[in-house]
Amino acid sequence: MTAPNHSRFEAVRLRLEQFDPGTGWRLWLYEFLLFGFKQGWACLFGALLLALLLATHFFYPADAPLHRYDFLTLSAVAIQAGMLAFRLETWAEAKVILIFHVVGTVMELFKTAAGSWIYPEESLLHIDAVPLFSGFMYAAVGSYIARVWRIFDFRYTAYPPRWATWLLAAAIYINFFAHHWLPDIRMALFAATGLLFWRTRVHFRNWRAHRWMPLLLGFLLVALFIWGAENIGTFARAWTYPGQENGWRMVSLAKLGSWFLLMLISFVLVALVSPIREPD
Repeated sequence: MTAPNHSRFEAVRLRLEQFDPGTGWRLWLYEFLLFGFKQGWACLFGALLLALLLATHFFYPADAPLHRYDFLTLSAVAIQAGMLAFRLETWAEAKVILIFHVVGTVMELFKTAAGSWIYPEESLLHIDAVPLFSGFMYAAVGSYIARVWRIFDFRYTAYPPRWATWLLAAAIYINFFAHHWLPDIRMALFAATGLLFWRTRVHFRNWRAHRWMPLLLGFLLVALFIWGAENIGTFARAWTYPGQENGWRMVSLAKLGSWFLLMLISFVLVALVSPIREPD
């Protein structure tokens, strides 16, 4: 029986971590497969959304009585409800998703009004030019970070003062809006991020022992993963950037920097509800 603050995955994870595959190549292979399984579980919400985007792009009927975007919105709500009902997700993780949905939707409203990207299809479930399913895409990032934090039992060394991370996250969020009228200070924000986190290590437990990596490297890897997912989303015509109106092309690598900064906002928000602990 799983505890109320844990998903059904908790019991499975504990059994897998208690299994002893032996030594040598068997241990390496087991840890590799276990790492992939845990990452796949952490990505579950986002992976289901990406699968929906691709499936509806290829197979959704053009003459369906329900707009594709509205179908995506209702499907995202159903996925969220199903994950809670079957204890595939905790209520704490659901709260994180709600926070990211609100934060992401506010940004979407501004960015679409500024012409940064558009949603080319019609919908009934929308606010201005933003279909409501878009907020779930931001929520998928928050869901992943909250899940991977708990599943891998993150610990930190040389973590910067929390007030400094809050100020940095606020400055990044404001710059996403303000750079349309004021000078873009993202290079200064990159420098501030490096200054704050260059000594920080994240310790993660895959099997039994904690390993570590520079937290900045972790930020970059997650941003790269999100950039790849964004390419899938634009390929599926969920939204389009300027220059993609007449056909899909790969999203510029410049967006990787934007996702790096946005990922930092996501990390700081998750840190509000997840413990910053040092290694034992």
